[in-house]
Amino acid sequence: MADYVESRQEVWEPLRERHPNVWLGTSVETQAVIGRALLVAELSSIVRFLSCEPLLGPLDLTGVLDRDDGINWVIVGGESGRGARPMSEEWVLAIQAQCRRYSVPFFFKQWGGFNKKRNARLLQARTWDGMPARLPEGPTPV
Repeated sequence: MADYVESRQEVWEPLRERHPNVWLGTSVETQAVIGRALLVAELSSIVRFLSCEPLLGPLDLTGVLDRDDGINWVIVGGESGRGARPMSEEWVLAIQAQCRRYSVPFFFKQWGGFNKKRNARLLQARTWDGMPARLPEGPTPV
């Protein structure tokens, strides 16, 4: 993916101005794929987000969240369905703390598991519904 994006900079560079409705993100399930997050952080898009789901291990987002004009939304959730692997509350809280440190909105989607309705969306007895700040209106169509 990185090679594809880098070879087509002329397409990605004007994206923010020409298409302010386009949000770009990637899944980051483990530290092994943190390179995806670094790539998205560099793209020219009005919103760049990480979907840390299914979260399968701890994530250190240093170098990703601490960039000016980088990632501006993080979603975290567990795996659902038969055979779902467990997600540690410690991992979720660590990501939440990193988001708070760098003023990045944090959205907790679900605990996951086989019966996700039973496990729900509560983290420390409440929901976390952070979203990117209100965005400027796009260009008026001609």
